[in-house]
Amino acid sequence: MIEKNVLADFAAKVFDPVIDPTAYVHPLAAVIGHVFIGKNVMVSPTACVRGDEGQPLHVGDDSNVQDGVVIHALETEMNGKPIEKNLFEVNGKKYAVYVGNRVSLAHQVQIHGPAVVLDDTFVGMKVLVFRSFVGSGCVIEPGVILMGVKIPDRRYVPVGSVVSTQEQADMMPEITEKYPLKDLNKGVVHVNTHLAKGYLAAKK
Repeated sequence: MIEKNVLADFAAKVFDPVIDPTAYVHPLAAVIGHVFIGKNVMVSPTACVRGDEGQPLHVGDDSNVQDGVVIHALETEMNGKPIEKNLFEVNGKKYAVYVGNRVSLAHQVQIHGPAVVLDDTFVGMKVLVFRSFVGSGCVIEPGVILMGVKIPDRRYVPVGSVVSTQEQADMMPEITEKYPLKDLNKGVVHVNTHLAKGYLAAKK
């Protein structure tokens, strides 16, 4: 399902999602409102990218939004005025949620804005990212909760961790050649970009 958002005191304009023609949105997924979906993105069954409250939402090129993922955000305006605390700035623009390029959002991930996940990061199954900024080249292992923190580039967050202070976030270990999941995201991106291309070709 792809549709516009509706007007409200927290949403003064109606937007159609902007979806690159090389992206594939499964018929059982929902993309709503002020959303940008980049090139070669795979949006899998039961995923929901809902830009009708906090907005805009951005999913960059070659990323994947797997089954059951929710991308949503707290309101970013009220009565026509921006709510700055619910926005993150990336490359000079403000977003409720920004997901970069070649990011994998695995099954049942929740990215609840304000939130940022930068390029080449893997976010594992059932992770919650809320009011948080995740750097580039990270691995967030399954079952993690991130709340109100910034994870530096090239770090991993061990399975099941609850990270709610910046002191904890700064202590997350660096990804080295010995880290067993260091190349996981490359394979996941490869699979999902090829799935997007294949499903699009099958529709023609």
